[in-house]
Amino acid sequence: MQGFVFTRKQAASNRMPRQINRNLVFNLIRTHQPISRADLARVSGLQRSTVSLIVEGLIQQRWIIETAVALTPRGRRPTFISLNDKRAVVALDIHPGQTMVAIADLGGRIVAQNLIELPKDTKKVVPAIVAGIRNMLILHKDKSIDGIGICLPGRTDPRKQELIFAPNLKWPLLSLKSKIEEATGLPVEMDNVANACALSEVWFGDSDGTHDLVVVNISEGIGTGIFVNGELLRGADGMAGEFGHIEIAPDGPLCGCGNRGCWEVMASNRAAIRYYNELTHTTSSPSFDVLVKQSQHGDKAATEALTKMATNIGKGIRMIVAALAPREIVVVGDITTAWYSFSRVIEDEVRRNSWAKDLILRPASDGNLARLRSAVALTLRKGAL
Repeated sequence: MQGFVFTRKQAASNRMPRQINRNLVFNLIRTHQPISRADLARVSGLQRSTVSLIVEGLIQQRWIIETAVALTPRGRRPTFISLNDKRAVVALDIHPGQTMVAIADLGGRIVAQNLIELPKDTKKVVPAIVAGIRNMLILHKDKSIDGIGICLPGRTDPRKQELIFAPNLKWPLLSLKSKIEEATGLPVEMDNVANACALSEVWFGDSDGTHDLVVVNISEGIGTGIFVNGELLRGADGMAGEFGHIEIAPDGPLCGCGNRGCWEVMASNRAAIRYYNELTHTTSSPSFDVLVKQSQHGDKAATEALTKMATNIGKGIRMIVAALAPREIVVVGDITTAWYSFSRVIEDEVRRNSWAKDLILRPASDGNLARLRSAVALTLRKGAL
């Protein structure tokens, strides 16, 4: 079944691909639902006949449904159109020690989610994830689940959809796609979380897809997704965007990739926890969420640790600005929960680069849900639905 290409959102001329108009109509239905065909024509700028043709195709493919008839004082009563809320995807957000499994509708709304703490025994990790998906499917039998999207903390081969680089994962992930497909009978799309979040920002977020965009995902590690000319920049073997493994501190801690002082060991969640332990001379590490809450309640050590992390985030983003000069950089991850406390530190460091004068730097529009919603973007783009 035909998926969606994430490009410009305005209407196309007759000489341009019909796909653009289909994208436009589907996205307008998603953001304005319920909406009539007449209003779709008005807000899209397309002819009514073009809108009707696209709508009938989307109804036939079960992307959308007719929902209700509007009450009007006179004249023909218009029929409203909405996304088909019976269709959904399973979204997986994978971390080294835990995985979030969720059900999301076609509009990116998270219907349900469940956190799975992964077993210490690496041989039991994949079976635990598969069991979590099966349980979610059982609980939501009323939904037509058409695909599974997986956000990975590593790089995959875009042709084979196999993991090729994930220094923070200590358990076997190579068989995950095949085992899930075998267990569920559903198509699986997986990609690096930063790539997926870049797609999600264009589809669900505030970016319009007409200018260059970089997403920086900050979690246990750091990854970047680069959206250029309407497409993801992947590079050889899908390895484009590994700014997290560029050295910014030659004498820094050892990174999972084997080098020292990489950006991610200086600016990730783990880095903030390490700074806190160094300041307090403790070995019992708080979670990143706890560290943020402690800072919000006046803990000076927590605030200092997060400030140091934010400074190093800014240094890395300044590096991205110098290398790529994007129009917009969007930050995804747990740091967004404390964005308004530490964004000034990040921005001050970034603005030291004169090329960043007109840069738009902001947190993801959907906050901590960005990673889960990006799984929907993966399936929409690949046409798994």
